[in-house]
Amino acid sequence: MIEETAIIVKCSGEYAWIETQRKSACGQCAANKACGTSVLSKLFGSKKSQMKAINKAQANKGDTVVVGLKESALVTGSLIMYMLPIISMLVFAIIGKVLAQQWLLPIEPMSIFFAVIGLVMAGLWIRTYTARIKSDSNYQPVVLRLL
Repeated sequence: MIEETAIIVKCSGEYAWIETQRKSACGQCAANKACGTSVLSKLFGSKKSQMKAINKAQANKGDTVVVGLKESALVTGSLIMYMLPIISMLVFAIIGKVLAQQWLLPIEPMSIFFAVIGLVMAGLWIRTYTARIKSDSNYQPVVLRLL
């Protein structure tokens, strides 16, 4: 389970709204003074984010807690959000190329058109998938314990 510290902002029933500080991996290597990414992370990396979590620790507003998320949920979500659109675009672009060759049409515009269709199709599938797993406790963060 991946763990992070958070502060309870609001409690409602079995759920708690938590606030976490986004962290960057920058600053951990020897080149952090000369790295452009490090400079950007200092400018934009200190944002806070809020989310709903299952309150198993019965924490109250203002408590500092440890929040956990299953590794499988993070890996699955990352693969779906990042890999599916790319793979869908590539597959649809190849389909567009094959169809353009068969129909004697310009290959590049047809490939681009089909790639965009693939991207839109992946986005629609992701939208329905996330709506379906929205209430699945396997994909929600859980308040594990008080600090």
